[in-house]
Amino acid sequence: QSQSQIPVAVQCQEAQLVVTVHRDLFGNGRLVSAAELSLGPAACKHSRLDPSRNTVTFSAGLHECGSTVQITPDSLIYRTLLTYEPSPGSNPVIVRSNPAVIPIECHYPRRDNVSSGAIHPTWAPFNSALAAEEKLLFSLRLMNEDWSAERPFTGFRLGDVLNIQAEVGTESHVPLRLFVDSCVATLSPGAEASPHYAIIDFNGCLVDGRADATSSSFVTPRPRQDVLRFQIDVFRFAGDPRNLIYITCHLKVTPAEQSPDALNKACSFNKARNTWAPVEGTRDICSCCELGNCGSPA
Repeated sequence: QSQSQIPVAVQCQEAQLVVTVHRDLFGNGRLVSAAELSLGPAACKHSRLDPSRNTVTFSAGLHECGSTVQITPDSLIYRTLLTYEPSPGSNPVIVRSNPAVIPIECHYPRRDNVSSGAIHPTWAPFNSALAAEEKLLFSLRLMNEDWSAERPFTGFRLGDVLNIQAEVGTESHVPLRLFVDSCVATLSPGAEASPHYAIIDFNGCLVDGRADATSSSFVTPRPRQDVLRFQIDVFRFAGDPRNLIYITCHLKVTPAEQSPDALNKACSFNKARNTWAPVEGTRDICSCCELGNCGSPA
């Protein structure tokens, strides 16, 4: 079907949703007028009319027009309503069409795997014409010494420190806090490759910092809730001549107002105190790092 034949089509973009309505809304040849259509409890009016295609388009920020947001373990779901309210005809005694309310949803997954290569964000529509999905824009970057810019991919020496910054674009979303669930180093792309070495494991425990003679840790405090920085002492795989190492990390977000817990945390090992400590939250959320088991992801 072309967009002009779909009664209502939804595009979920990074900061807004776009709803395109065909004026033959009910497929009966009777064209509704743009004035009879509105978006959300705030009854926002259309932003564009296309006479050649007989379409009416609404563009609204994710928080505009009275939309609501629901946060599930896997998604951010923004919901609003498209309302059709027919105007009274010339004879108010009779009506020829019923009002209609069409639910609109945009789904944004809360989790993503990002690798140290380039990130290509995508969005893919659901089967339904009335819901669509877009990736949150997760990124993982190698930074220079003072974290002011990305570091060029030139060589490292053993003894150097990797500055790694994980980030999520949160424009127009509810405030989010970013966590790094796991990071695995491999000699070829993909977290499942062998050999592999866990840098971060157990839902946010920086296990590399537990190893002998390392200073690897999360950087505290965060610059922003949607950014998480960590430093890793440079290493190579023993007995292998290859010097190129791939790092694949699993990133996720929670609402910024949600308290960190054993499944949503950033914990470093403090060698001086011989204990685990979180970037934020109470110290007890890190105790499972020592056990090597923090439960299963929600």
